Amino acid sequence: MTTSHSLLLADVKARVDEVREEAIAVRRDLHAHPELGWHEVRTTDLLVRRLTAAGLSPQVLPTGTGLICDIGSGDTCIALRADIDALPVPDAVDAPWRSTVEGAAHACGHDVHTAALLGAGLVLAKMAQEGVLRHRVRLIFQPAEEVMPGGALGVIAAGGLDGVRRIYGLHCDPRLQVGQVGLRVGALTAAADRILVRLSGKGGHTSRPHLTSDLVYALSTVVTELPAALSRRVDPRAGMSLVWGRITAGSAANAIPSRGEAEGTLRCLDANAWRTAADLVPILADQIAAPYGVEVSTEVTHGVPPVVNDAGAIDVLRQAVEETLGAGAVAPTDQSLGGEDFAWYLEHVPGAMARLGVRPVGVDAAADLHTPGFNPDESAVALGTTILTAAALLD
Repeated sequence: MTTSHSLLLADVKARVDEVREEAIAVRRDLHAHPELGWHEVRTTDLLVRRLTAAGLSPQVLPTGTGLICDIGSGDTCIALRADIDALPVPDAVDAPWRSTVEGAAHACGHDVHTAALLGAGLVLAKMAQEGVLRHRVRLIFQPAEEVMPGGALGVIAAGGLDGVRRIYGLHCDPRLQVGQVGLRVGALTAAADRILVRLSGKGGHTSRPHLTSDLVYALSTVVTELPAALSRRVDPRAGMSLVWGRITAGSAANAIPSRGEAEGTLRCLDANAWRTAADLVPILADQIAAPYGVEVSTEVTHGVPPVVNDAGAIDVLRQAVEETLGAGAVAPTDQSLGGEDFAWYLEHVPGAMARLGVRPVGVDAAADLHTPGFNPDESAVALGTTILTAAALLD
């Protein structure tokens, strides 16, 4: 790091303090008005208006939601990414900024990601105006992270990575206390697919199951046996896990239905094993259901590969955290079975994702991601802004 960069980095925390309250206000506004993937119209408009007011020229993506925005100039370009969509989950957080949209909430912390990146953009825009930003920084506000295979592919198709040398992102982690940042070289997340198995057959009265396909029994067998069969057909070191989230069949206790389905996610720590699952799962489902005389239709929707953090990018993030938050803020973190479409960016350019601690001080166990009670400590917004800004300056 050059001396000039050292001086700028020492100034980052003071600059972040200037946008702290606005960033938190934006986070609360987004939390109160969550929008699901590909429908983030209000969110996009809010971001466009604020970035334009800062003298920038944001470009809305061709899909109509999400945007990219370059700051500064130069051949070198560092990208910073945040995801902007919410989840179809009810909000159980008791706060004035509780979700006003029935059945939707920022239960994964994307409101924190977005507000932190907006704060970083405002800080970097001011630096560019003062002539102290040494290279170009691209803000990527990405839609539809929660929708497989993810909005990252649309950003890439729209040229969002053109000229980018490295990319950085953050993800909220309620397992880490606020003020901690989890860093890991190599695989951080898992590959993730959506699995949908549909069965159809002859229905009838429960008193005469032998005259039917007994579809509920067949479906329950597929639900229990398919994960077990996979565990014997895939190298156990791949960490493949099939977990069902929805099972639907029938409407009466004394009637065997003619249709039913089970839906879940298939997650895998190994990218090579993940790529074979699309062929293996339908074969096993057919074999398991065959004795019951039902028709089987299996859909495997490829989601995302694992996020694999580049060692050089992690070094930059580590330095950014240590220089601004202190060496004690860096925390180890394990590879998880969660999926993240940030992985698609890393298929094209090196980069890294850090885990941003959001568990309030004094709380032993915070509500997990994707649950109605997820409630991050808002001080994490400014910390996220600080890390993203510092990483952009250091790289």
